[in-house]
Amino acid sequence: MTDPLAVLQRIRQSRPRDMPRAGEVCELCTEPISDEHGHLVDLQARTLLCACRGCYLLFVSVGAGGEHFKSVPDRYVSFTDFTLSPEQWDNLQIPVSVAFFFLNSSLGRIAAFYPGPAGATESELPLDTWAEVIDANPQLGTLEPDVEAFLVRSRPHQGGVECYIVPIDACYELVGHLRTLWRGFDGGKEANAKLDAFFDDVSSRAR
Repeated sequence: MTDPLAVLQRIRQSRPRDMPRAGEVCELCTEPISDEHGHLVDLQARTLLCACRGCYLLFVSVGAGGEHFKSVPDRYVSFTDFTLSPEQWDNLQIPVSVAFFFLNSSLGRIAAFYPGPAGATESELPLDTWAEVIDANPQLGTLEPDVEAFLVRSRPHQGGVECYIVPIDACYELVGHLRTLWRGFDGGKEANAKLDAFFDDVSSRAR
C-alpha cells in the first residue's frame, strides 16, 4: 500500500525550494491553488493548511496521514430538533451568542471556542454540562475529531438555538471575519450582520 507521507515527500523534493507566499499555493507541495481550495489540519502544530486537490485527497481516508495530517471534510448537517436549555448555555460559560466545539484528539476532550475582537478565545468547558448536551443529542457522536465542529448560535428572543455540524475551517473563517468587524461587547451592527449572513449560508448548505 502506498504511504501518503512518502508520496508527499517525493512531491516536495521535486519542487523548487523558493516557496511563494502561503495562500497562493498549496502549503505542502507549492502547487498553485485557486481561492476555492481544501484544507488540512496539521494535528501536531494544531494549524490549518491550504492544500491543492491532490494533497487534499491524499489525506481523506481515515488514518492516511497518521498522526500528522487530516483533510477537512465538506459536510454541513443541520439539527432542527437540537435540545439546549438557556441554563445549559449559561453553564457552558460562553459570553457571546455563538460558539463552536470540536474534539481535540491530542487532548482527548472537547474544546470550546467563541469569536471576539482577539480572534478565537477558548472557553473552559465544564465537562459535566457537555455530557448532558451529548446525552440529550446523541447525533453529536458523529462529529469527526479535529476536522469538524459543532456550531451553535443562541438566539433566545428569535426562536432559541441554531445548531450545525460544519467543517472546522468554516469556523475559523467566521472568526477571521468577525475579528476585523467586532465593536463593543456584542460585536456591533456590522459583525452581527456578517454573522447573520454566515448562518444563512450554512443553513443553505446543510442537510
